[in-house]
Amino acid sequence: MEKTGCLYGTHRVLEPKGVLPQPAWKIDNTMELYDNELLIEVDTLNIDAASFTQIKKEAQNDPAVVAQTMLDIVAKRGKHHNPVTGSGGMLIGRVAQIGPKWSGKTPVKVGDRIATLVSLSLTPLKIKAIKKVHLDKEQVEVEAQAILFSSGIYAVLPEDMPPALALAVLDVAGAPAQTARLVKPGDNVLIIGGGGKSGMLCLYEAKKRAGVTGKVIGLGSGRTSCERMRALGFADVVLQADATDPLAVMRAVAEATDGAMADVTINCVNIPGTEMASIMATRDYGVVYFFSMSTSFTGAALGAEGIGKDVTMLIGNGYCKDHAAFTLATVRENPVLYRTFQELYT
Repeated sequence: MEKTGCLYGTHRVLEPKGVLPQPAWKIDNTMELYDNELLIEVDTLNIDAASFTQIKKEAQNDPAVVAQTMLDIVAKRGKHHNPVTGSGGMLIGRVAQIGPKWSGKTPVKVGDRIATLVSLSLTPLKIKAIKKVHLDKEQVEVEAQAILFSSGIYAVLPEDMPPALALAVLDVAGAPAQTARLVKPGDNVLIIGGGGKSGMLCLYEAKKRAGVTGKVIGLGSGRTSCERMRALGFADVVLQADATDPLAVMRAVAEATDGAMADVTINCVNIPGTEMASIMATRDYGVVYFFSMSTSFTGAALGAEGIGKDVTMLIGNGYCKDHAAFTLATVRENPVLYRTFQELYT
């Protein structure tokens, strides 16, 4: 008998009942399809940067321990939902089966290779084996299956770029798309974590939007990150500073902007404790966009209140309309950016 499912996947929630799959502690990851679901044969997981950094640190960079940690998370929760960071990631795989009442927003057929654009923290997942852990790419090769609900968004993988490259780009597609909305000509823009995956895309998009009258500042904590930003050439100023030291960041940005501070600050780092640096580097009535999943939104709100700073703070929604197509086009249009992503993620 055909099993009827909820559009939002609540039929998969085991603990606690009455919540959506993302905040749930445990979901049902049996791979028997409900009528409105899509079954995926998964080959690659792209783990959220905050989650992967935490797991690597706990595992002392041992791939075998990283793999076992991931297996334990999925065994306990039915999904890859890191209990420490609260974040997940995304996946790529091939469509294996489509429920008769599937109503996804993008046309898809059995055999299509897709990337999910919803978090692993809400995706029913069953891992049969972990084949390889790429510590430097936040990607894990697996033999696994996953379920996508009808409300879930996804992208059919483009044929003009390697799957690993497309996955890396799509993983952070929301960041450059939101940057394009936020940055105006003439703005001072600060990208914290500008040498990382989302940061590089945001640097490029910010420079496009701010134009010759604006100033784009890339901030990184390490030499490698700063050298990468300089090589890309999108930042007008590159600062090496510890983003967990708000006073140091504030002073550096004040010097770079002649005291004007940032009109828009975009936080792309994968470590906690960078909320106040973002806020203090931004002018009054400016905008702070927290794309990082390491952000404590309580800390950001109370911290801004504590220093009397009036800024608009935005939660880093990883989705905005057409963000996948937008970000793939962003990478295609700049050869330096494309080459850098290819070198790092393929």
